[in-house]
Amino acid sequence: MGSRKKEIALQVNISTQELWEEMLSSKGLTVVDVYQGWCGPCKPVVSLFQKMRIEVGLDLLHFALAEADRLDVLEKYRGKCEPTFLFYAGGELVAVVRGANAPLLQKTILDQLEAEKKVLAEGRERKVIKDEALSDEDECVSHGKNNGEDEDMVSSERTCTLAIIKPDAVAHGKTNEIIMKIQEAGFEILTNEERTMTEAEMRLFYQHRAGEEAFEKLVHHMCSGPSHLLILTRTEGFEDVVTSWRTVMGPCDPNVARREQPESLRAQYGTEMPFNAVHGSRDREDADRELALLFPSLKFSDKDTEAPQGGEAEATEGPTEALCFPEDVD
Repeated sequence: MGSRKKEIALQVNISTQELWEEMLSSKGLTVVDVYQGWCGPCKPVVSLFQKMRIEVGLDLLHFALAEADRLDVLEKYRGKCEPTFLFYAGGELVAVVRGANAPLLQKTILDQLEAEKKVLAEGRERKVIKDEALSDEDECVSHGKNNGEDEDMVSSERTCTLAIIKPDAVAHGKTNEIIMKIQEAGFEILTNEERTMTEAEMRLFYQHRAGEEAFEKLVHHMCSGPSHLLILTRTEGFEDVVTSWRTVMGPCDPNVARREQPESLRAQYGTEMPFNAVHGSRDREDADRELALLFPSLKFSDKDTEAPQGGEAEATEGPTEALCFPEDVD
């Protein structure tokens, strides 16, 4: 009976301090995905890491996973809602990347790997850094007690909106492509959660369309398989994140999108209604309500939840969207 080589895991799961020290002492560059137990490791980058393992090899490039709550050395990274990737060489921190930004991750890996090769081959000095970005102002989610109750706090100074990669796009294997395009368009993904919606959630989510003929079909579709729920933000100085995301999605109907905005996501990944690949909030108020409905454990900052003049946005009522006309989204 022929022997088979044991497949090497792509990412080593670091669960103890001893294993942490062992991984960091590995020759070459080690990339650690530091994640929170409540949201799990960053899945969208796995395909990139697999590709780089094939192209670069594992002699000098290593990947690892580490849950922040399990290791004391990662205490300062606890409660961070966006993915954090730490780059170590010779047991020292040499780079940090925040967010599931695949192009930036790839560039950082290649740059740091090249630098480490020169350190090993030529004796060059290794450029060690400190993660100066860690501060109270940079925490977008912090776990703890607020007014005596346990909850997650979204305290980003930038406004957020909801994006959903719908079951049709997920089933067709387009999730990673869409996420890459979202990042290339300048969005930062604060949270990426794979979840199969319940019928109760979707009936509340689309309650404003309960009288429409397509209502049952829409609810059934949204519950038919896993979706990816994203919380998006955008760096200051850009157009409002809600408006920007609507523009990137394109018209609600994929056929209209292909005629009017052929580069939009719905033009590229949608097929026909209601299989239009992605969802986005219509306006700021809708974004607040939808986020409150689908992420009830998150308390958003006052900037995100400030009600428009003339009324209050009550999270308990669920989201509202207008009917699917060209100017609207679904």
